[in-house]
Amino acid sequence: MKTIVVVMGVSGSGKTTVAAMLAGTLGANFLEGDDLHPRANVEKMRSGTPLGDADRLPWLRAIAAEIDRWRQCGEAGVVTCSALKRAYRDIIVGDRPEVALVYLRGGRDLIQHRMAQRHEHFMPVGLLDSQFATLQEPDADEHPIVVEIKGGPAEIVADIVRRLKS
Repeated sequence: MKTIVVVMGVSGSGKTTVAAMLAGTLGANFLEGDDLHPRANVEKMRSGTPLGDADRLPWLRAIAAEIDRWRQCGEAGVVTCSALKRAYRDIIVGDRPEVALVYLRGGRDLIQHRMAQRHEHFMPVGLLDSQFATLQEPDADEHPIVVEIKGGPAEIVADIVRRLKS
């Protein structure tokens, strides 16, 4: 089984909930990737301005550094990262064979509904369109575990664990 899991998807897809539950199930470290965003990025998103590639680069490098720290220490971990573009995934997953990519896939209407229910999150619903516009779904050669988010978190985590073991 892969020892490090990157849980990706657009904002509102359930990354934090699923990843935290997955980390608990696996007995692994948990990292909310958004916590590594520079303050300027958070303020930009909070104001309704989408991030560009240059904004994301230091954030992606910080996530990659944490993944590499886990690898060097032989630790298991689960990290959230929207990882919307292939180029972003190349930075955080790249040629790290012990890192599994889990893509939480859902339709815009479902995710918009979920985002509208959230409180105290810096990402406004208004940026959802930019997230979908930026999204490049993982290709088969990235070996993603693609999970539809129609079920509840426990069901999604059970599916991920089953597929990680196979």
